[in-house]
Amino acid sequence: MAKTRMNPNVDFFFNKADKWQNEVNKLRTIVLGCQLTEDLKWGCPCYTIEEGNIVLIHVFKEYCAVLFFKGALLKDPKGILIQQTKNVQAARQIRSRTSGK
Repeated sequence: MAKTRMNPNVDFFFNKADKWQNEVNKLRTIVLGCQLTEDLKWGCPCYTIEEGNIVLIHVFKEYCAVLFFKGALLKDPKGILIQQTKNVQAARQIRSRTSGK
């Protein structure tokens, strides 16, 4: 089993009672399985490697998302990566609009 670097200072984000709780907890498990270091940045769980930002998990009213800081560099043959706004250069999101609750 992969060693995780779970940060207890980030637990509150995942324990909040909101409609995306199940989804973000599953995302946390997946991301930590990639052996990234968990931290809190901009009020959201941020995952890094050698202090470089890789992935952010965040929640909005209409969806929850995984944001790849350099997602524009990823191959996306199925077109699932979303550019948040036209002003965002490199970051891309994968959004979930279906809550398990």
